Parts: sequence; structure tokens; C-alpha cells
Amino acid sequence: MARFKGDITGSRGNASRLGDSKSGMSAHVRGWGLGIRIYADTDSDNPDADGFTLYATGGSNNPSESKRIGYVRLEDAAPVLYVSDTRASIERRPERN
Repeated sequence: MARFKGDITGSRGNASRLGDSKSGMSAHVRGWGLGIRIYADTDSDNPDADGFTLYATGGSNNPSESKRIGYVRLEDAAPVLYVSDTRASIERRPERN
């Protein structure tokens, strides 16, 4: 039975994929010089819960370049983001209206 579902939309339409607790799921969305890879898996502290690991990548130009930037999981029914120490500056962008 599927535990994870991924959907993506692009110029060729929609696509979706499923993953279970053994396979997990990953996605890599990228531009030329920057991308983000997401791994969905069971949470290491609680195998009944989901966890998502986030990586910044070098995009299509260098997809094997990868730096962990965070981890997301539920705590007390609320999503919590743990930001990794990437030693990279993080800029806050103004929110769009």
C-alpha cells in the first residue's frame, strides 16, 4: 500500500508516483544552477510518522552537488522544520501579496 504520493506538473502535463514505507520517495526539481531534492521516508525517531529531508543541489548543471539544508516532521500535529548548519547565508525574501 502506498504511503507517499508525489505529483508534478510541467509543460507536458501532470504525473504522479507512489512510494511505500520501504521504498520511500524522492523528487529533484531544478533550474540550471540550483535545485532542491526532497526525500520522503519514515521518521527515524518514530517509524509510524513521516519525515522529509531537504537538499540544495547544483541544478541541472551539477546535479550530484548536494548539501543537506533541513528536515521536516510533525511534532504535536504541527510541521516543524529543522534547519541544517549549512554555513551558507540565508536571506529572507519579502512575502508576496
